[in-house]
Amino acid sequence: MTNHTDNEDDVLGRLPAGVALSWGIVKQGKRGPKGELSIKQIVDAAVAIADQDGLQAVSMSRVAQSLGYTTMSLYRYMTSKDDLLLLMQEAVSDVPIPPYDPGQDWRDGLREYVQQCVQVFVEHPWYGDIPITGVPVTPNVMGLIDWVLRSLRPLELDEFEKMSVLLLLSSYGRAVGLISRDIAKAARLGVSAEDFSGLPFSPALKRLVTPERYPDLYPIVMSGIYAGERESESTVGDDMNFGLERILDGIEQYLARRGKLPADAGDR
Repeated sequence: MTNHTDNEDDVLGRLPAGVALSWGIVKQGKRGPKGELSIKQIVDAAVAIADQDGLQAVSMSRVAQSLGYTTMSLYRYMTSKDDLLLLMQEAVSDVPIPPYDPGQDWRDGLREYVQQCVQVFVEHPWYGDIPITGVPVTPNVMGLIDWVLRSLRPLELDEFEKMSVLLLLSSYGRAVGLISRDIAKAARLGVSAEDFSGLPFSPALKRLVTPERYPDLYPIVMSGIYAGERESESTVGDDMNFGLERILDGIEQYLARRGKLPADAGDR
C-alpha cells in the first residue's frame, strides 16, 4: 500500500527552494548563529533597495549590509539570488483582493484586477525587469489568478478559455503597467508631460509627415492628436480604459456569438 503522506512529501520535496520558501514548506529554524534574521526581513530589505535604486542594485551583499549582517548569513536562509528575486515578486503581489460579491458585474471584477496589476508596476518599477521564466507557482500570485477566475464564474467558459482570458488581461495589465511606470519615472527625472507626449516636436512632424509617405498617419498628426496638442473629444476615457473596455467588449461578443452571454449582461 502506498503511503499517501510519504508520496506527498516526495512531490513537495521536488519544488525549487524559492518556491518552497514562498509556501512556507521549508522550515526556517534557527539558521543563523542566533536565528536573528527571518526570510521576511531579508525580502523586505531587498524590496526597499529595489524600490529606491532599481533591481540592478539588489545583491545578496547589499541586502546583508542593509541588515547589518554578513553575506554568508543570508545564504543560511535562501540558496541563491534567484530565490530572493522570486520571493520579492511574491511579496509585492500580496495586494488587497476584494471579498467575493455574488452581485458584482463580471466586467467590474476584471477591471479591478487589471488596475491592480498596473498599480504594482507603478509602485515597484523593478517588477517588470524580472524576466518571466514560467507559469506562476507562488501563493500570492496564484491568489490573483484565483481572483480573476472568480470574476469569470458567471460566464460559460471552459478551463482553457478562462486561462486564455486571464493571459489576455494579464498581458494588457503588464503592457500598460510598464508604460505607466516609464511615464512616472520620466516625471521624477523632470521630463514634463508635454515633452513626454512629443508636443515640442509637433511643428517639425507636421513638416516631415507627408500624405504621400504616411497617408493614414498624416491626418492624425495634422489634427494634433498624435503629439498631444489636443485631446480627443470623445467620451471613451483615457488610453488604458479605452483598451480595457474593448477587451471586455470582445469577451462579451465572443460569448454572445455562442449564445452564452449571462442573462443580466444587458442590464449594465
